[in-house]
This record gives sequence, structure tokens and C-alpha cells, in this order.
Amino acid sequence: MSKKDVDDYLTEGIYGARKPKQAERKKYLGTLRERIVIVLTKGQIMSDKGLVKLEEAMQKHPNTELLINGHVSYKFLAEEKALATKQNIPYTTITNEESDTDIGAVLTYDYAIDKKDIFIKEESEEEKNTQEETFSSRIKRWFT
Repeated sequence: MSKKDVDDYLTEGIYGARKPKQAERKKYLGTLRERIVIVLTKGQIMSDKGLVKLEEAMQKHPNTELLINGHVSYKFLAEEKALATKQNIPYTTITNEESDTDIGAVLTYDYAIDKKDIFIKEESEEEKNTQEETFSSRIKRWFT
């Protein structure tokens, strides 16, 4: 470990102590990836996709906190906030003018859990068509 020089002390005094993985913290609304249960992108929040998955995650992980991107309009966040209130999960709106991220909301612990898949996978058009075909084929079978 190297010795600190005057510049290090001045920088620390002006900006605060350096935190590890600062880029990761900016991306994930102030938390680390290893602490995250589930992530919703801005697009998923604006289209209300992922609300069911978020509710399931909140039910499985009741001791978490919901971090919400403050750059997303309030009208798109109302359902997420209501869901957090319903599940008794505290939420915080994070507005960081220095960073721009496509993350809309993060359900997180204050300690590491190292969950592998934190992003909600969106269904492709093929998967949707396949599901519709199977549903329509079931209905057709009822009438034939």
C-alpha cells in the first residue's frame, strides 16, 4: 500500500473518501451489482413490464430496499411505489446529475447476495407468437 501525499488528502477532503467500484455504483443507482435482487430498466418501468416479477421478488425478499431512478417521470413510478408500500419495503428516489443510466429501479439488499440473473428477460416476438399459437390451437381443439 502506498503512502498518501498532499494531493490525496486534498482530493479526499474536497470530494470525500473514494469508494470502490464507483462506475458500478453509478450504473446501479448507488448500490453494487452483488447486492441486487432484480433490476428494471427505464423502458420496463415506463411500459409497466416487470411489475409481476418485481412483486414476486419483493415477496421473496422482504428485507430489501427499492432504489428508483429520479430521472424517470413520477407518473411512471406510481405503481412501483405503491407496490413497495404494499409490501412494506422502503424506497428511495436517486437523482444523480453526474451519471446517466438506463436503469429505472433496483431492488437491493445492503449486503452481498451474488444473484446470477438480476435483469428481467423480455419476451421476443417469436416467443409471444408461439404462445399465442398454442393458446389459439387449444381453443380450436375445443371446438373441433
